[in-house]
Amino acid sequence: MWPIPHGFLSKPTVDNMDPTAGNVSRRNFINRTGYAAAGLSMMSHLGPLWSQTARDKKPPNILFLMADDTGWNDVGYNGSEIRTPHIDGIARDGVRLDQYYVYPTCSPSRVALLSGRPPSRWGILGPIAGKSTQALPPDTTTLADVLSEGGYQTAITGKWHLGLLKEFGPWNYGFESTYGYLHGQIDQYTHRYKYGDITWHREGEFVEEEGHATDLITDEAVQFIESKRERNRPFFLYVPFSVPHFPLQEPEKYTGPYESSIPNESRRLFAASTTHMDDGIGKILNALESQGIEDDTIVIFSSDNGGQEKWSGAPDQYEGRHGPNDVLGDNRPLRAWKGHVYEGGIRVPAAIRWPGKLKPAAFTQPMMINDFFPTLATLVGLRAPGSVEGQDVWPAIASGDELEDRPFYWRTGTQLALRYGRWKIVHHGPDLTEGQDELYDLVDDPHEQSDLAGSETGHLRRMRALLEAQASADHVTAR
Repeated sequence: MWPIPHGFLSKPTVDNMDPTAGNVSRRNFINRTGYAAAGLSMMSHLGPLWSQTARDKKPPNILFLMADDTGWNDVGYNGSEIRTPHIDGIARDGVRLDQYYVYPTCSPSRVALLSGRPPSRWGILGPIAGKSTQALPPDTTTLADVLSEGGYQTAITGKWHLGLLKEFGPWNYGFESTYGYLHGQIDQYTHRYKYGDITWHREGEFVEEEGHATDLITDEAVQFIESKRERNRPFFLYVPFSVPHFPLQEPEKYTGPYESSIPNESRRLFAASTTHMDDGIGKILNALESQGIEDDTIVIFSSDNGGQEKWSGAPDQYEGRHGPNDVLGDNRPLRAWKGHVYEGGIRVPAAIRWPGKLKPAAFTQPMMINDFFPTLATLVGLRAPGSVEGQDVWPAIASGDELEDRPFYWRTGTQLALRYGRWKIVHHGPDLTEGQDELYDLVDDPHEQSDLAGSETGHLRRMRALLEAQASADHVTAR
């Protein structure tokens, strides 16, 4: 009999089902968590990496770098033809996360990072796009909230994509300093959304600026580190880049080096935009070093989803200036693309570096983007709210502790999937009342080539029960 996590099959509470009732409001947050009294004295809860001397100092800074649509084989350290020396350096000098999961598309992964919960709990099953008013509820307690209340200076520079209207901007979700854009994609130079919407902002107000989005996002991050941060506070700096998501626009400086090695123009643009982003990451890392805080900063790199296969373009988007792109990302040897719940859509390159605290290693146990909320909060001596469904995985990353098997769950508008241990169920259909199931053994078949649903009926039945339990906790409404 398979072990079922304690309480996992219990009926979801109202807090888990209601997209607003389960969240702690800003005005009640301090009282309910006890931070007003405890402050950063909760540092005593830190793990074995912290000496008494370290506890007397301020907690580490946190720099979270997120690429947009970078696939498994789109970074140098995984064997790509694309040059990413700075991303490779984070992986080489830190812990490479080799079974790290996100969600199939942009908005859901960002929801999971900041809330610590599956995005389907709020009915966010795909990118928030067009004129949608969908958003992460503003009273959701985010990772930025918890860190801010714990004394951190919080900042974002780059893509938001958790609400397209000003009332759903990052300034309403725990970020003290905000810069970048609200939508999911932009022209890299005009910074307009595909239908011409103004979305570029600074500190809650829309602005017009000149320059490539990658450079502007990078420069803002560097300025924050060098001059805008408060020296007496640790910081949480979230840098979600706009690339290599289409539309792709790169100068010859970045396309030229790939002229002889990548014959396909679309793939060459994709590679150039990835290297451009990597250069920006290098500048941000150099800023940490020049400020003497490299050893005091946890650096995390992650993609938001797997690489996209291609983009057909559309004459009503960007005034017809961009696309089509017949070749974009590369998720090989994993199966499928962005938007899918197969491994190619949800398993992405990621690494975490903390000089002097983390030894270089490959972390091969499964973890998910949801885990960063409780992991980082606990690491710096704070407490994540009880609604968080991720797990603190720091003891496993830092010391090699074995994690118990637990469910990893995904849902789009057309597919559901769940991994538990070596097994993964994929359901094709908008919900579990219709469609068909597939079953894969990810240990023997990591590339999902052999569907075992017809032969492993006992495992399929148990996986189906776990999937049904997760789906029952979702708040899925028509968008």
